[in-house]
Amino acid sequence: MKTVVFWDIDGTLLTTGRAGVFALEDAASDVVGRPVQLQSMPTAGLTDREIAIAILQNHQVEPHPDKVDRLLELYADYLPASLYRKQGAVLQGVRELLEHLHSREDVLSLLLTGNIRAGAAAKLTHYGLNHFFQDGAFSDRRADRSAIAREGLALAQRLLGAISPDQIYVVGDTPHDIRCGKAIGAKVVAVASGSYSLADLEEHAPWWAIPTLPEPAIFIQKIGLTDQVRNWPLT
Repeated sequence: MKTVVFWDIDGTLLTTGRAGVFALEDAASDVVGRPVQLQSMPTAGLTDREIAIAILQNHQVEPHPDKVDRLLELYADYLPASLYRKQGAVLQGVRELLEHLHSREDVLSLLLTGNIRAGAAAKLTHYGLNHFFQDGAFSDRRADRSAIAREGLALAQRLLGAISPDQIYVVGDTPHDIRCGKAIGAKVVAVASGSYSLADLEEHAPWWAIPTLPEPAIFIQKIGLTDQVRNWPLT
């Protein structure tokens, strides 16, 4: 029986240094028909679809689904080049943990993210993390994170069959991630590696709140997978 670990991207796996805002500005300018400035717009924890809707509303454009879709399509086109405009990074402990989980037959890592699929692919490819994930749930069709989480759960069930909530974990860096994980009965690992402090995250009662991702031995022991790491030091 496999354990499923759902991963958020921005602030959890990596930071782009907000390079995606350049792509949003270019896409929004095309749709709105005039220059759009978004550097001061808060985006942490929001889905790409929520962000696109808010941009249109803030610029007095009716957020019709066709316009939202067009903005997101253009964003996906502009994003790969935009990622080179800021110095981003893979966050502490991420690559080592993903590599270890990827090597195990009893773990399936999937994405559960507010990114649209193309945006997620661009970011993960840029930072060399794309091969760790078989699939995921994204915001192409839905703005609400809980709805996206339910799509992720349905995906995991299609891949693996019936799954106990005790086998499902969601790793994220915002209260939004905690809420969406709880919406599907998952155990939420809240990591204070983004814009929210550990205290901020603890207020929302995640299953486990940590400042950064730990080394693989500690993580897998916490989620009950110890058989392959008996000789690893837990320090």
